[in-house]
Formats: sequence, structure tokens, C-alpha cells
Amino acid sequence: MNKNFNDLLNNLKGLDYKDLYQNDFLLTWDKTQEELEAIFTVADTLRYLRENNISTKIFDSGLGISIFRDNSTRTRFSFTSACNLLGLTIQDLDEGKSQIAHGETVKETANMISFMADVIGIRDDMYIGKGHTYEKAVAEYVEEGFKDGVLEQRPTVVNLQCDIDHPTQTMADALHLIHEFGGIENLKGKKIAMTWAYSPSYGKPLSVPQGIIGLMTRFGMEVVLAHPEGYEVMPEVEEVARKNAEKYGGKFTKTNDMAEAFKDADIVYPKSWAPFAAMEERTNLYGEGKFDEIKELEKKLLAQNAKHTDWACTEELMKTTRNGNALYMHCLPADITGVSCKTGEVDATVFDKYRVPLYKEASFKPYIIAAMIFTQKVKDPAETLQKLMDQNKARLIR
Repeated sequence: MNKNFNDLLNNLKGLDYKDLYQNDFLLTWDKTQEELEAIFTVADTLRYLRENNISTKIFDSGLGISIFRDNSTRTRFSFTSACNLLGLTIQDLDEGKSQIAHGETVKETANMISFMADVIGIRDDMYIGKGHTYEKAVAEYVEEGFKDGVLEQRPTVVNLQCDIDHPTQTMADALHLIHEFGGIENLKGKKIAMTWAYSPSYGKPLSVPQGIIGLMTRFGMEVVLAHPEGYEVMPEVEEVARKNAEKYGGKFTKTNDMAEAFKDADIVYPKSWAPFAAMEERTNLYGEGKFDEIKELEKKLLAQNAKHTDWACTEELMKTTRNGNALYMHCLPADITGVSCKTGEVDATVFDKYRVPLYKEASFKPYIIAAMIFTQKVKDPAETLQKLMDQNKARLIR
């Protein structure tokens, strides 16, 4: 899909996305179809400008605050890249070095870090019922601080992954598919298999599979969620997927058979996650300070995982996909059999075949995050993008 600047801008002008302005991005299913398409379009436009050596800086100063409560490579660097692309300086909140350890409240922290902040990116995905709640609280408190005159501007909050959804990942995944299949309209009817896969590690978040079924059902796709018995995701997110499929002319089904999910699939997304019930149990144990019990739970879940080592993306399974040539996707890092672990989610030969497309998939994330910030901070994105084009300021003076 190769669109020029004018094509992208004309597409953007035809969309209704005004409610993105001065808002947050927490869950994909909170946004309309046209709002999602606007973010895809702005992401592509920003990428077009940068690839043509045109500066995309819309800020002369300001901070992007990152709060990471879990380890990260791609999302952390993507958020930093997005902020830098638009002209913001990044500042990471290290909670261990802050006053949070001394009892500082979320409300106080949210205001204290936001005096010159334009965006706050938060990753909080470890505990069920906590991450999304925390992100909503930060958004509420900075809104209050802005209305009270404490903050000169209202920072927008971007969900960099929570316990429910991973919108920056799944939106990047969707834009990758849009490019692979030549347009958003060409996703309709395509079968995507979101399947559990074996991992020798414990406690991977639910937010990627949940985000995929919650977003891809928006495009009329045939979405199959596959996992062994006992590895269910949040039932409320499954309901979102069912309603989306019904509304947008797609299909959402579930199976406990990986081979069934792979059969005639156009796209496969095999990835490990922890069972919803187990994540709930871990959250409760953590809240009660029962750390020895958490260690026992981890041992039990690792033993449970070990019963399903056959849930792996193999050469044989890939041959059963549409024309034996489905697009393999992963949020990375993947557990690669014989490379990063003895037995894992995917055969090394499959991963190596798709390494370049996987890296391209990941490359959309900085632009998606930048587009989320752009559409929430700029009142007329089309006009501003045109100004950047007209200014033709070189990003790199060669």
C-alpha cells in the first residue's frame, strides 16, 4: 500500500475524529471506527514525512512522561521515539526513586510530574484489576489538576499496556496488516488465529490476545481464539469481541484445538499467556502479601504449561494455513525453540522465515504512538500536517 501525502491527507479530511482531541487513549473499543482509521492515517503520514527527511516536530518544548511497571524493550523505545519525533523530551518515572515509596498518592504524583508534561505513557500489566484502574485514575487526576488551574495543559494519557488491553501493540499490528493486504477494506473476511502457545516462563499478560480479539473483530475479520482448557481470557473482553463481530460483519469463535485454528488461516498469532483465573489468584495473593504462596502458584502454573508443549507454531502447522503461506505475527520477544529456549512458542525455521516482516510489524509502533499523541494534542491534524509539509524543514541536514 503506497499512498502519497495528498492521498493520506484527503483520507484524513474525510474522517470524523474530533473527539480524539484533548482526550486519552486507554482501550481500542472506546474509539470509533473513524477515530481508529484517523490514527492509522496520521501514523502513515508522519512516517511519510520522516522518510522524506521532513521534520515532524510540533512541540518546541515539553515532556513525555513514561511510567513502566513492567520490563519493556519495544514499547519503551517506541514511546521514546514517538515523543522525540514530535519534539518532546522523555522523562522516565522511576517509582523506586520517587516519593511513592513514602506514601505519595496517585493524585499527588499525577499532578507533580505533569507541570510541563504533554503526554503520560503508562505500562501496568501485571495484576488483574489494577493496571487499567491506575491509568484511569491518572487521567482523572490530571484532568482535575487542569480544571483547578494547577496544570497549564492537560497531559493526554496513553495506555502502553495494561491488564486488559495493549492498544499501541494491536494498533501497530493492525497497521502492519493494512499494509500487508493493501488497505483496511481488504481485511474483511481474512481469518486470524490468535492462539496460545507453550512457553517455559510464567505469567505473561493477557492484554495482547485480548487486544487482538477486541480490535481485529472491528474490521470484519474471522477471529479465532484458541487455547488449551483452563487458559481462558477475561470473559468481558470475549463479549466485546462477540459484539464487534456481530456489528461489523465478522466472526468470533473459540476452540481448544490449535490445528483447527490454523486451518486455512490467513494470519497466525501464536503467543503464550497466563490463565485469567490464575492471574486473578496471583493478584489476590499479592494484595495479601502472601509471597510464598505466589511462588507455589508459579510452580503449579509452570507444571500446567509443561502439559501443553505441543502447542507450538511448527512448519507442519504452517502448511495447513491458507495456501501454506499465512502471515506469522508476534509482539516479540518470541520463545524460539532451540534458540531462546529448549522448547517454545515457535520453530526457529518459521521465525527466521518471518523475521523481516516481524521487525516491520514492530516498526509501526512508534508511529502509532506518535499518531495517538498528535491527534489528541492538535486540534486540526490535517492542517498541521500540511504546514509541516509546506515548511519542508529538513530533519537531517545532510
